[in-house]
Amino acid sequence: MRFYSFQILIEKEPEGEGYYAYSPTLPGCFSNGKSIEEARRNIREAIEQHMASLAAHTQPIP
Repeated sequence: MRFYSFQILIEKEPEGEGYYAYSPTLPGCFSNGKSIEEARRNIREAIEQHMASLAAHTQPIP
């Protein structure tokens, strides 16, 4: 089993009341949430799914 660590950024959405989360290391991997905590949970799930997709398609993991 391997463990990875990815930097995530959470920013206030310019329009609306939510937050936008993404990892600069994983292009195309992003999520959002109504609160910072929800955005953090959602981006973690998005990263897990992104990693699973990379592995399923035998793509290198950054």
